[in-house]
Amino acid sequence: MSAIDQHVKTTPVDPDEARRVRLRKLERTGSWLLPLIIMIAAIALWDRICVWNGIPQYILPRPGVVLTTMIEDAGLLFSSLLVTLRITLLSLALAVIGGVGLSVLFTQSRFIEMSLFPFAIVLQVTPIVAIFPLINIYVDDQTTKLLLCAWIVAFFPILSNTTLGLNSVDRNLIDYFKLNGASRWQTLWHLRLPAAMPYFLGGLKIAGGLALIGAVVAEFVAGTAGQSSGLASRIIEAGYRLNAPRLFAALILISLTGIIIFLLLSWISHLALHRWHESALKQEQ
Repeated sequence: MSAIDQHVKTTPVDPDEARRVRLRKLERTGSWLLPLIIMIAAIALWDRICVWNGIPQYILPRPGVVLTTMIEDAGLLFSSLLVTLRITLLSLALAVIGGVGLSVLFTQSRFIEMSLFPFAIVLQVTPIVAIFPLINIYVDDQTTKLLLCAWIVAFFPILSNTTLGLNSVDRNLIDYFKLNGASRWQTLWHLRLPAAMPYFLGGLKIAGGLALIGAVVAEFVAGTAGQSSGLASRIIEAGYRLNAPRLFAALILISLTGIIIFLLLSWISHLALHRWHESALKQEQ
């Protein structure tokens, strides 16, 4: 046995450090185990409520029936899911391009921000169901209608958060860049954009869920007129036919899609921030 091994074995373990290590392991395990246990318990309770009360399938189907329906109707449901997902991702991409681009313009010119930011607020506070009839009149292509509705919902969080991040840079650092002769665009690229990254990623996680919500709401409005083929149209169709198992299956697919989008964006945020930003560093300690 080497001297190093003997030293490691004879060195007493700090009780506080050992407790912190056990606590971190427990938190990592609990972060996925506790939600899984609660979800299983909720599904079991759902099933028992249906059995104990003799609830008809067309009112509240049992979880097993919903799962069977999801498998049997997989072709119909997942083809509609792809339509909704395509609208969601395209609107999110356009929201990122438009939100970040407009935020940069706001940072470079205070007059542009004062002129255009109120219009962004108007789009945010106006319900999409009130805007869709106008979009339906002025836009002919059905995909463009849905895409525009989802983009309106997802656009503002990215614009607002990114603008806040770009304007929250330490003034001492800005003065330091000026003293070293940095141009406005050099300051933007090397200082403002990196500093705004956590704000942008926070807005992106919000916008991801809102893009899905906007796509589904727009499909609901369009689906009532028979103009949609997304998951919302499957929900409307199942509601008319009292096909509750398919309705629940479509709702579960929408929820799972939203969860996956959030987890994916959270993972991207972690990859971008975990080496340098305090919010991500704290999560690893």
